[in-house]
Amino acid sequence: MRLDKFICKSTELTRTEAKKLLKKGEVTVNNEIITNPATQVHENNDIRVDGRALVARKSRYIMLHKPIDTICSNVDELYPSVLHFLDIDKAFDMHIAGRLDADTTGLVLITDDGRWSHNIISPKKSCKKTYRVWLRDILQPDTAEKFANGVQLQGEKDLTRPAVLERVAPKEVLLTITEGKYHQVKRMFAAVGNKVVGLHRESIGGVKLDELELGEWRYLTSDEVANFL
Repeated sequence: MRLDKFICKSTELTRTEAKKLLKKGEVTVNNEIITNPATQVHENNDIRVDGRALVARKSRYIMLHKPIDTICSNVDELYPSVLHFLDIDKAFDMHIAGRLDADTTGLVLITDDGRWSHNIISPKKSCKKTYRVWLRDILQPDTAEKFANGVQLQGEKDLTRPAVLERVAPKEVLLTITEGKYHQVKRMFAAVGNKVVGLHRESIGGVKLDELELGEWRYLTSDEVANFL
């Protein structure tokens, strides 16, 4: 974890205030003055501010049902951030592990544990994400096979990784992918001549979205957290 982030998790200071403390030389790690905010530290290090030992708060892990016209960002833009739904301390110090587009609903995982979220978003981890997809046109019989073999997305060098497609209705499917390219689900269907008109993420890894109302959230259970450790 970055040292400035550790300070924020251990105090009521903002990231800017933590950096000012570091610049003044008021922070020590294992009895050594450290001024670089990007220095990597661990919870078992002896980290002190003006001689006072710091103990980081426990990491938080949250499931949220993302509504449409919200964004998975720490900064409000055209639409508000989903972090506004979290009525907890320092919600905007957290980050989203696997983003969704503004026009997409469904499961979002939020945390302040960078290593944990890395296991979700890193392509090397091949974390499965399942989406319910509504289509403009009737699903063609060969689409599942094409997705299983990988399709060529516009602007991409390599084919998509093998994906699993399950037909629910003529224009409704479940799609499971293990990567997270930009607008990937929409681009995959565009590559086979169809168009996504509705998109909802149902699960990430072994964690499924609860029957939460849009905008509602809850903390993950220890078993759910363990899915990505």
